Amino acid sequence: MGTASRDGPSGPRCSAPLLQPRPVACGRRERLLGVAPRLPVSQFALPHHGRHDDRLKDRAHRAIRDDASIYSHYAGIKPLRRAILEKEQAYNHVPATSPDEVVVGVGSTGVFVAAAFTLLEAGDEVLLFEPFYGYHRNILRMTGATVRYVPLGGPDSTFDRAAMEEALTPDTKAVVVNTPANPSGKVWTRDELATLVDVLHAHDLVAMTDEIYEYMLYDGAEHVSLASLPGGYERTITISGFSKAYNVTGWRLGYGVAPTPVAETMGLMNDALYICAPRPLQHAALAAFEDLDDDYVAQLQAEYAERRTLMCETLEDIGFDVPWPDGAYYVLARFGHLAAGRDGFSDDEAACETLIQEAKVGSVTGRSFYETPADGQYRLRFCFAKEMPVLEQACEQLRAAFE
Repeated sequence: MGTASRDGPSGPRCSAPLLQPRPVACGRRERLLGVAPRLPVSQFALPHHGRHDDRLKDRAHRAIRDDASIYSHYAGIKPLRRAILEKEQAYNHVPATSPDEVVVGVGSTGVFVAAAFTLLEAGDEVLLFEPFYGYHRNILRMTGATVRYVPLGGPDSTFDRAAMEEALTPDTKAVVVNTPANPSGKVWTRDELATLVDVLHAHDLVAMTDEIYEYMLYDGAEHVSLASLPGGYERTITISGFSKAYNVTGWRLGYGVAPTPVAETMGLMNDALYICAPRPLQHAALAAFEDLDDDYVAQLQAEYAERRTLMCETLEDIGFDVPWPDGAYYVLARFGHLAAGRDGFSDDEAACETLIQEAKVGSVTGRSFYETPADGQYRLRFCFAKEMPVLEQACEQLRAAFE
């Protein structure tokens, strides 16, 4: 696995120009909030399934009281890196062997930034599967690399090796895999990932895997880390974090696992961009490994499964075509037949605005997840990571709007 060449007196340097932010779907955020002061299922919704474990907060309080407030090592405190290593070995079956292969960063997004700037520079190309997560696309563009898109689809779709290889050029250096996926809810199977490993070796590619939703699984779906498969680890940067599973999105704690030379460069990039992740919260995150047991994850999955059922059944009942997600906590629902028979559903932007006006419920336009807007023209993404009373209210408002 190679890294992009960047020379500088204090480590890797990035020089790619910044991009303009992607416009917010359905207009400016201020207008959205002004029109609909109550947005139970919002495109700006923060994950909030109602589980705040006091043991993480107690650790944070203790770290602050103990004055754990100076910079940590740029890759994170050693106890946390060791705990992450043990988790990756036991749960993900990733064959990392040293804390030096772990980088703690400012959220999984921050780690993705460090990984992208480690691997890519202007002139490189990188593959992104559609529908994609917008932050992935925008960060990749910031490196100066060219993004090429490969259709993948939703939960019932299967990875198409031929489609991926058709998108390759001599400049292709990397591919991004998001499993479980935002926005589609697709969970890559072991066989699909094994095929991807073959492609990585055949074309000398590296994968960045975003696995932040690794515990949000339904109907027997299995989370498999690409790096756990034979031949996968040496060509993979595995990225995850604490935000989603422990309901601490604002803490900004994520991590990456990669072979030592790559992890070291990512750490230097992390240092250049952020210095380090918030130190007191690094100590608090140890509670996820030392104080919580398997019952926590089992309960988490049960609570999300209940919310998934409520959200999907509601959308089906009001006329959406719903591919039930196998993982994560989003639904990318189709409404093509509504466009023909109901005012306000001519396309995704119109439908998004209609639901705000008539149901006071926000969603994300389908075009936000595709390079060609027409591919998402009759899709909306809904998020069900909300407290149950809030989600129930949102679903009631949706049903009332379609009566």
